[in-house]
Amino acid sequence: MTATGLLAIFFVGLVGGTHCVGMCGGIVGALAAQDTGGRIAWPLHLGYNFGRIFSYVLAGALVGAIGGLSMAFGPVASVQLGFYIAANLMLVALGFYLMGFTRALAITERIGQHLWNRIRPLTTRFIPARSLAQALPLGMLWGWLPCGLVYSVLATAMVSGSAARGALAMLVFGLGTLPNLLLAGILFSRFRRFAQAPAARVLSGLLVLGFGVWGLVNASNFGGEIWHGLAGFG
Repeated sequence: MTATGLLAIFFVGLVGGTHCVGMCGGIVGALAAQDTGGRIAWPLHLGYNFGRIFSYVLAGALVGAIGGLSMAFGPVASVQLGFYIAANLMLVALGFYLMGFTRALAITERIGQHLWNRIRPLTTRFIPARSLAQALPLGMLWGWLPCGLVYSVLATAMVSGSAARGALAMLVFGLGTLPNLLLAGILFSRFRRFAQAPAARVLSGLLVLGFGVWGLVNASNFGGEIWHGLAGFG
């Protein structure tokens, strides 16, 4: 897996972080409410985000393994190309979704809602999170919140063709989302207003859309060099 492929995944997480602030804003606000004496409760914020990213890594390992298994039962090149095109179509849809032009990804979020309905009741025992022992499992559970951004990158993790590469892709993606959520925790109300501003959402959407379009244009050679290592081709 090349550094350029990982950089692409990290950048998608970074520019799509405005969506993360909206999805996780309530929990981040609850953690920020625990800050006392003008001091930021760093263990709570870091514990929550570490747990959230851990769940992303676990999901990436699962879909990566599924992708690898699928390739074992069909023409490898055809399966890889199909996964690759699907992943980039998800990025295109995500770009429009972030800009508010379509609710297409809301369908995938509704599918994930069935799993979330079973997980969400478990989060109540850790809210409000006043200690690291509560923030960490809260993040691990909240990482399964239905999210079009996460599902888009999971589609790319499936292209990797192995559990290890899928896990690594989601780890890098999770680290990309980290700056936005940490800023939201430090400057909650001000940063959340910025992240949800139309201009910020349009810019983020355009950048993610650009990645998807670039990938589709280069589908004939599996995305060129930027995705070469990510998908594990060659």
